[in-house]
Amino acid sequence: MNTPKIKTERLILRKFTEPDMEALFLILHDEDINKFLPWYPAKNMEETMRFYEQRYAAKYAQPQAYAYAICRKEDNYPIGYINVEMEEPHDFGYGLRKEFWHRGIATEAAKAVIEQIKKDGISYITATHDRNNPRSGGVMRNVGMAYQYSYEELWKPKNIFVTFRLYQRNLDGNESRICKKYWDTSKVHFIEPNL
Repeated sequence: MNTPKIKTERLILRKFTEPDMEALFLILHDEDINKFLPWYPAKNMEETMRFYEQRYAAKYAQPQAYAYAICRKEDNYPIGYINVEMEEPHDFGYGLRKEFWHRGIATEAAKAVIEQIKKDGISYITATHDRNNPRSGGVMRNVGMAYQYSYEELWKPKNIFVTFRLYQRNLDGNESRICKKYWDTSKVHFIEPNL
């Protein structure tokens, strides 16, 4: 099964392939897109290729993976990515070229991927965002995820302290489950009111 292709009203979600490296570079080199992500913007095609090998090709070699290029149907050209980790706590992440922001594309892609992983029997997902990037939390709420808690982490490789907000969605009906992984590993954790 590996990474099943998914189609939505406007999008094709599929594997990245080596011919997509130029498109992936456009996503990875943008400082605005990568400001809140745990890596530095890619400087060249060599760094892009290394990113692809580590974060995509390696996953595609596994029996099951959810690591997608977000493509518009009209040209099948990657404009972003969306991933769900197989290991618990099934971290969910996404990035989109900024000229496609504020069009509901990340939400549309996320809803489709969540439906696929639910169908495949994954019991829950989590996602985190830097609290200085609240729009990312908006996508999480739009796909039915609920805020659980906030925690501080020294973010590698950037070596800065970041306060993250953790969101979670249970897909198996177990509404009492809360992933405590980051709460337990962070010395600074708390619940923010009214989120």
